[in-house]
Amino acid sequence: MAVTSSPTHRAIDAVWRIESPRLIAGLARMVRDVGVAEDLAQDALVAALEQWPVSGVPDNPGAWLMAAAKHRAIDYFRRNTRLERKHEELGRELKDNEARTNAAAAASLEASLDLDLGDDLLRLVFISCHPVLATEARVALTLRLLGGLTTDEIARAFLVPERTIAQRMVRAKRTLAERRVPFEVPRGEELAARLSSVLEVIYLIFNEGYSATSGDDWMRPALCEDALRLGRILAELAPREAEVHGLVGLMEIQASRARARAGPSGEPVLLLEQNRGLWDQLLIHRGLAALERVRKLDGAGPYALQASIAACHARAHLAEDTDWARIAELYQELAKLAPSPVIELNRAVAVGMAFGPAAALEIVDALASEPSLRNYHRLQSVRGDLLFKLGRFDEARAEFDRAASLTRNVREQELLLARARECGPVREISS
Repeated sequence: MAVTSSPTHRAIDAVWRIESPRLIAGLARMVRDVGVAEDLAQDALVAALEQWPVSGVPDNPGAWLMAAAKHRAIDYFRRNTRLERKHEELGRELKDNEARTNAAAAASLEASLDLDLGDDLLRLVFISCHPVLATEARVALTLRLLGGLTTDEIARAFLVPERTIAQRMVRAKRTLAERRVPFEVPRGEELAARLSSVLEVIYLIFNEGYSATSGDDWMRPALCEDALRLGRILAELAPREAEVHGLVGLMEIQASRARARAGPSGEPVLLLEQNRGLWDQLLIHRGLAALERVRKLDGAGPYALQASIAACHARAHLAEDTDWARIAELYQELAKLAPSPVIELNRAVAVGMAFGPAAALEIVDALASEPSLRNYHRLQSVRGDLLFKLGRFDEARAEFDRAASLTRNVREQELLLARARECGPVREISS
């Protein structure tokens, strides 16, 4: 729901972004349907939009919204003649089979909404990122339910029509209901697989903000902030999960470079050319602290290894101080845990910096036939850079031109075309 721009409405918007995940999570535990829970929470928001401009924003707006949501949950059960059945369920949970009046059952329901908010949020995280949903649907639903973003904001962030996002969320909520996905935190062996899905969604959101795949902007900082907030919440809810802290550490350190990654006109500034004085030391400190938590938990998974790579950059006050040999080693460890052509390409960059472009070019050329990289512009970009360093300018120019034709991001395209021009004019072959 879009909120207008008066001071009261802006306050409502801010409160909603903070409180809506708690509201939806508490309601979803009771009604066992994410779609219904979101509708009930939206009803509470409508009530705030109607009343607060007249009465003023309450001292505890979150509690006001929660109270309004509770009343709407009770009304929901009454309207659907389900209050008696819900009363019986609550009675079983409380091991109290005595008959109660509707009013007493309603009071029990109201009280139960205040319990286990942390657990409720964790359940909502897992259901929003459930593997039964397509990746795009998981991303949209997570931003909607846990990020508090409107459908329009999500659509603008990913440069797709608002109707497309709305349809994805409708289908996602319908799928969750039809498949009777339980509103619970997975246990045992299932936890690792489900947690992997959650972390994947959060990092996808972060990466789309950090290096936009399309459009006119090099970065979309708001998406990075949303992903960081979700990661920090998850770290509080699952403090014993090392990979959660690994992902948070990775995002904190990467986000620390945000101010240095774009020039005055929004043009990209590559890592080795960045003004490291602009890097956010608080975020770096937070990222290193997250890595320390990983160490204590003894869990160096893929995200933790990527965070360690980011930490190598963060600890280097000057670009030339970077320990590229160590970074190459970390990528090799990462490739053993999570083999991927993209990881191998990143390892090639580190090898090139540590041991020279010729060694790196061998790795990159071995990736040329990899189907998943066929239209991946960064393969051509990296190869162009290595060829440039080797003085093979005509070949480098062709690679940069090819990379520019593959990217959908305007800023990145401009950067690649500029790199192609650095290679000089096309030289004619003499007869």
